[in-house]
Amino acid sequence: MSRGSSHISVDAKGRVSIPTKHRYALTSEGGADLVVTISATDRCLLLYTAGAWIGVEAKLVALPQLNPQIRKLKRMLIGHADDVSMDASGRVLLPAALREFAGIAKKAVLVGQGDKFEIWDECQWVAERDSMYDVELDEANLPEELAALAF
Repeated sequence: MSRGSSHISVDAKGRVSIPTKHRYALTSEGGADLVVTISATDRCLLLYTAGAWIGVEAKLVALPQLNPQIRKLKRMLIGHADDVSMDASGRVLLPAALREFAGIAKKAVLVGQGDKFEIWDECQWVAERDSMYDVELDEANLPEELAALAF
C-alpha cells in the first residue's frame, strides 16, 4: 500500500532515493523491479511495482483499439512506460525524457496513491496541493462511489 508523501532530491544522474518508509511498498511483491510512466492527467510520473503494472497494462491492452481516446491513453501510458530498478541504496533512475515531461529537476515529491506512487516536481506539487484547497466540494453532487465514504 502506497500512502503518504515525502520530499526527495534528484541527483545529477537523475536518480531519486526512495525513503526507507516507502521502500517496502515498492519491493514487497516483486523485488526491485519497477515501472515508471507519465500520468495521463497531470504533469507527474507514475511509479508502479512491476506486478501492479502488469495488471494495469493488461487492462489497457484489452481495451478496444478503434476508439481514438483509448489509443491516445495507451500511447501515453504504455508508450512512455520504462522498466527501472531500485538499487541496493534505494535509488531509482528516472529516465531523462520522463523527468523532462514532468518538469522534475532537483527537488521532487513522492506521493502515495494506494496502488502506485506519483512523482512530482516539488514546485508543481506545492501548487497542485494548494489549488486542491481552492475548490469547494459540492457534497450534493459527489459521485456515487464517494457516497459511502466517511472521513
